[in-house]
Amino acid sequence: MEQFITLYLKLFFMMTPFFVLSVFLILSKSLNSSEKKRVILKLSITVLIISLVFLIFGQYIFSLFGITLDAFKIGAGTVLFLSALEMIKGDTEMPEGTNKRGGDFAIVPLAIPVAIGPGVIGILMVIGAELESFTDFMSVIASLIAAVISIAAVLLFSNKIQQLLGQQGLEVLPKITGLFVSAIGAQIVFSGVKGFFVDSLLLH
Repeated sequence: MEQFITLYLKLFFMMTPFFVLSVFLILSKSLNSSEKKRVILKLSITVLIISLVFLIFGQYIFSLFGITLDAFKIGAGTVLFLSALEMIKGDTEMPEGTNKRGGDFAIVPLAIPVAIGPGVIGILMVIGAELESFTDFMSVIASLIAAVISIAAVLLFSNKIQQLLGQQGLEVLPKITGLFVSAIGAQIVFSGVKGFFVDSLLLH
C-alpha cells in the first residue's frame, strides 16, 4: 500500500496537474459543461494510453538503442529536473496549440506535452524497466490510473478551484509542484550516478 501511495504521488505531481489546470482554464473558456467533460475524458484516455505504451515498451527501447538503465536515469532525471526549475521560476510558456478551441486541444497540447512531457516519458520508461514481478506491474498500473483520475477530477472542478484560489493561487501552485518534481528528478539522477559507479567498480 505504501508503494502504491508513493508511486501515485510521484506520477500525479510529475504530470504537473496545476499547470494542466491553467492551460485547461485558458483553452476551455468558450466551452459548455458537456464539451469540457468530453475534453477531460479524451485527455484522460490519451494520457493513460501513452503512459502505458512507454511503461511497457521502455525496456525494449533501451535494448534497441543499447542504452543502459543508469544512463537513461541520469538523462531522464536531468530533463525532469530542468522542467521543474522552469516551473519554479515561472518561465513555463504556454505550448504551441493553445490557440485551438473545442475539443482539439485535448490531445495536443493538453495531453502532450503539458501532462506527458519528455521528462515524464523518460521516467515512465525507467519505472517500466525496473519492474520485477507481475505484482509490481499491477501496482504501477493502479498508481497510474489513480493519478490520471485525480488529474481528471482537478479539471472537472476547475471553475471551483479557480474561484477558491484566485489567479495568484493558480500561479503559486505550479511553483510548489515544481519543488516536488525537482526533488524527484534529482533523486533519479543520483540513483543513476550511484548505479553507474557501482557497476564501474564491479567491472574493475
